[in-house]
Parts: sequence; C-alpha cells; structure tokens
Amino acid sequence: MITSAANKNVKNVQVLLGKSKERKKQGVFVVEGPKMSFEAPYEWVEAVYMSETFSKEDRYLQEKKQFADKTEIVADNVFKAMSDTQTPQGVIAVVKMPHYDIDELLDAERTHLLILESIQDPGNLGTMIRTGEGAGVTGIIMNRTTVDIFNPKTVRSTMGSLYRVPFYIADDLAETIDYVKSKGVSLYAAHLKGKCSYDRPDYTPACGFMIGNEGNGLSDEIADMADTYIRIPMEGQVESLNAAISATLLMYECNRQRRLSGEQR
Repeated sequence: MITSAANKNVKNVQVLLGKSKERKKQGVFVVEGPKMSFEAPYEWVEAVYMSETFSKEDRYLQEKKQFADKTEIVADNVFKAMSDTQTPQGVIAVVKMPHYDIDELLDAERTHLLILESIQDPGNLGTMIRTGEGAGVTGIIMNRTTVDIFNPKTVRSTMGSLYRVPFYIADDLAETIDYVKSKGVSLYAAHLKGKCSYDRPDYTPACGFMIGNEGNGLSDEIADMADTYIRIPMEGQVESLNAAISATLLMYECNRQRRLSGEQR
C-alpha cells in the first residue's frame, strides 16, 4: 500500500493532472471516479489507484477484479492529495491516449462530424463530446488551439464518451477541412451572418458542423470553407447561444432528420 505523498506514482499523477505537456510526453491522461475508471477499455489502462476505504467497499466488486492486476491501494490521506476533485471518489486511473486517423472519422453517407476551432472552455468541449456520442457523430475534429481534450475538466465532462467518440486534432485545420470536403462531406458553419435557419438544410447525406471560439466565433478563413452559413433563430435580445448548446442543436437536428428518414424507408 502507498502510504507517502512523496511516492513517485503519487507525484506523477499530480503532475499529469496539472500539466498538458507532461501528459503529451508520457502519452497518458488521468481519470477519476468509478464510472470513468472502470469504463476505460482494459488495454488502455496503465495503472489504477484505489483509496484504502474504497478498496474495502463491496460496490464494483466485478470491476475491481477486472483491474486487479493493475491496481495499487493508497492510504486515504495520500489519495486525497492525489485527487483533482474536492470530494475524491476513491479510484483514479492512468489511461493511454487514443489516437485516430482522419479516415476513421469518415463513414461514407453516415458521416456526421463536429468541427471545432479554438474552443477554450474545457466543460464546453467535454459536453460536446458527450452530446456528440448521444447524437451519433462519427467523429470530432479540432485544431491545436482548442483546449486540451485530456484536460481533467474536459475528461470529467465527457462522462466516458471520450472512450467511444473518435477525434482528430488537426495541425492545419484548413487543410484537414479540404480533405474532408474532398470526401463528399457538406459543411455547415454556425455563423451570425447566416441567412439559412439551421433546420432547413438536408443533413441526411454526409455532413459536418463547424463551431468557433466562444468569444469570437469562427475565423473568416475557416468559416469561408463552409458550403453554407446557418443560423439558430433567436427571440428576445439574445444574440447567440453557448457554443456547446449550439453544437447540440445542430447535431441533434441531423440525428432527427436521419431517424425520420430511416422510419420513412
């Protein structure tokens, strides 16, 4: 059992939680809590740390057995020092970062993408990933200036969807968008200049939605690569919606159209 906060594994978890550079260097990230830890694919998991109290509880017996060969028990006071949350849930896992090729996000006519430019809020990104899974996206593309997908707050916000939604971090977003368009994917930019209401286009063929930075929206360069500007109609004095909410409306409109199309066949 680990009983000292000076233990090298404890210190490493603390560093991984706090430094994106170190996560990238080691190729791993940290998840906290039973749900995120035990939903991780076994082969992705490098190590599991359980507080002494949690290790003795009867809950999650099957899951504990599954990861037994990768688990170390940690004294409660030391575990609290390891955790990034106010109320630690008793289990932390160190997980390998998944990597996807851009073609893994494309699925012929089923292609349904979310393309993000410079999203800054980790909660927004995590929510988009989680909602994307629910709406049936085939993948999420983001540029390097989007917040780190392995930021602890982003990871928590995904509620496990991070394990199941393919993503691609583009070194050159414009170049990646060009490639996506060459595969027959129609792209729609959520934009204040849009004249077309978001529920008008036909999203049943391969498509993707482009969402920009929370404060500035899409850059002109990226927005101009869209086939169509779309807008979400607003009542009252509201000019725009939160980026994650906008993305949710668009992804679920695509999901709605495709479900309806399937029912009519």
